[in-house]
Amino acid sequence: MLDAWYQLLSTMPFGWLEHTFMKNALLAVILAMPLFGIIGTMVVSNRMAFFSDSIGHGAFTGIAIGAIVGILKPVLATILFSVVFAMAITFIKNKSRTSTDTVIGVFSSTAIALGLVLMSQGKSFNKFSAYLVGDLLSITPFEIGMLCAVFMAVMLIWLVYFNKLLIISINPSLAASRGINTMAVEMIFSAVIAVVVAISIQWVGILIINSMLVLPAAAARNVTTNVQGYHVVSIVLALCAGVSGLILSYYLNTITGATIVLIAAMMFFITFALKNKFAK
Repeated sequence: MLDAWYQLLSTMPFGWLEHTFMKNALLAVILAMPLFGIIGTMVVSNRMAFFSDSIGHGAFTGIAIGAIVGILKPVLATILFSVVFAMAITFIKNKSRTSTDTVIGVFSSTAIALGLVLMSQGKSFNKFSAYLVGDLLSITPFEIGMLCAVFMAVMLIWLVYFNKLLIISINPSLAASRGINTMAVEMIFSAVIAVVVAISIQWVGILIINSMLVLPAAAARNVTTNVQGYHVVSIVLALCAGVSGLILSYYLNTITGATIVLIAAMMFFITFALKNKFAK
């Protein structure tokens, strides 16, 4: 697949595509940004921005666990811990009378503290500090393959569970009255967020991973009036931010993930201004 991708890009007259790492990064953006765009719609609609941010902290602990057991690229440990972490938050949130933001705050602060302690004990913090900001340009063909598998799996899950997720986001009581197991569906969605965050965090960075989920969807919500348009615009904005951020970071020699986030933030403010203008 990559050979065909390289051959296709070699026909394009762009200097930045002369490098193999840029070709890999572009494919990663095309695969990852739609995931952020479509998942972000539910994150924003359900007011889960704090939750998705906490998953990044959980992923950090997964990285620390992987470092302790001697795994150089602890992707598997990160994914497993993140999924368990996300499902634990969802379970306790549904079973406890404690407010949702308090539950998430407890888990989030515990995870980041545990991760820091584990890394300091293993004397490997400096080695894995790159995860704080990420490095999209370092993505390998094997990692692109993993990202492609996650992309297809998430799209399949989305097709199967979208209607249930939508009903739950609108009215959980109505969803339950129609026989939908709301906790099970929420756990599946939490696990999806955890997998996407965990597998992307090494390229995007812990500090800004949540912005990737929130900004495109928040921008799309400013200028759309129906569910279908909301999802389509969110995906388009995420892709535009990803591709333009990648190209701009190449010429400005800036961190790719942060550059993408800044462009997504600009899109949010522009759509916010447009929303206010048309509302008058």
